[in-house]
Amino acid sequence: MNRLFFLSALLAMASLSASAAEPAAKADPREVIAAKFPELKVEDVRPSKIKGMYEIRIGSDSAYVSADGKYVIAGDMYEVDTRVNVTEQARAVERRALLAKLDERDMIVFSPTTKPEHTITVFTDVECGYCRKLHSEIDQLTKLGVRVRYLAYPRAGPGSADWHKMEAVWCAKDRRAAITKAKRGEEVKAPNCSTPVAKQFALGEQFGVRGTPAIFTMNGDYIGGYLPPKQMKQQLDELQAD
Repeated sequence: MNRLFFLSALLAMASLSASAAEPAAKADPREVIAAKFPELKVEDVRPSKIKGMYEIRIGSDSAYVSADGKYVIAGDMYEVDTRVNVTEQARAVERRALLAKLDERDMIVFSPTTKPEHTITVFTDVECGYCRKLHSEIDQLTKLGVRVRYLAYPRAGPGSADWHKMEAVWCAKDRRAAITKAKRGEEVKAPNCSTPVAKQFALGEQFGVRGTPAIFTMNGDYIGGYLPPKQMKQQLDELQAD
């Protein structure tokens, strides 16, 4: 979500509740803040690393609100000495929990013949150029010990030709062969079935996916987009070491 749009949405939410009765002076600050933003629950308001400021999150976007609910800052928070993005760290924790709950039977998985060193989860689109490039190197990735789990993220959105192509891939008897075919630009024919495409697309929105491939580690780290196989392996090794 665009930062300006996100901040405008937050202020609009707050204005909707402006006429509501103010919580008692000694109320939990989280209750004060939640009362200002009707779409939030108290449990969605978390203490931040700055005393007197609380973090709220809508989808993948974060903002920081003063304990009295009067001031809001939209954006990421960094620790100056370490240059660590503490907001992204919190996102990674949430992503890790969501990734752990996924059922691999709903994915398309390419695994090394030996025990994998790393596993990445990739939101992919059969029409995306860099998704196709990554897939053309899938054998190199698996030889380097990287296990690849695909989730569907047709960028054109629900009802598009792209969406229907990805549903056909997920309905195919051999999904791995089907996605390989689709990423070569070939037509995939399969009977209609119930697919996880919509659910996976919604998860991508929750993760803040803006482009594909969007690559995440099992620890919730966001790698970003396409990397050549050796660079990908190096990045994974470094993240694991950290």
